[in-house]
Amino acid sequence: VQLQASGGGLVQAGGSLRLSCAASGSFFSINAMGWYRQAPGKQRELVASISSGGSTNYADSVKGRFTISRDNAKNTVYLQMNSLRPEDTAVYYCNAHFPAGWREYEYWGQGTQVTVSS
Repeated sequence: VQLQASGGGLVQAGGSLRLSCAASGSFFSINAMGWYRQAPGKQRELVASISSGGSTNYADSVKGRFTISRDNAKNTVYLQMNSLRPEDTAVYYCNAHFPAGWREYEYWGQGTQVTVSS
């Protein structure tokens, strides 16, 4: 299983970016998917997550600005980021949980850099 993230880049404050993360490989289904971020000198933190049924959860710092969604037919999770702020600058990682029998396996994407200039 692989997770391939894309869509990062450099944007001015107030701008928008859309991140995508596509899962590939051999699996039956995907449970929860999410986005995390890690800024220099800080711990990795949850940005947003979405269950297989579409329930969402957001960090307080991004509520009202970011929207997570998924396309189960494409095995892809998206993060629409609007009204970006310099403090959103970080490497963004996608995450997904894959059921296998009675177990669940967690995978991470490679990370994509988001830089917001003031």
